[in-house]
Amino acid sequence: MLGWMAWTWPTALVFVGIFGAMAVITVLEIRRPGGDERRGVLGLTTTRGDRLFISLLGTVYIFLAWLGFFGMPLWVPLGLALAWAFFCFWKV
Repeated sequence: MLGWMAWTWPTALVFVGIFGAMAVITVLEIRRPGGDERRGVLGLTTTRGDRLFISLLGTVYIFLAWLGFFGMPLWVPLGLALAWAFFCFWKV
């Protein structure tokens, strides 16, 4: 089923997670329009979508740096990425 693009189930789950997060952000925006702009812990005024983008971008860098320096397994960078996302969405 996933062989047409040499995908693996973990890769597919990452994309399901990304699209799932985008769906949650969309539902939140429909329920409470305006983007929930606020000044976060990074010192930037951001909306929910901005914070999601920053957390996803940071996650990519965390995983790439981990793979470059340490290789497998990827459980530690997963924890770091989740902590990074929590940090990005933290309300001050």
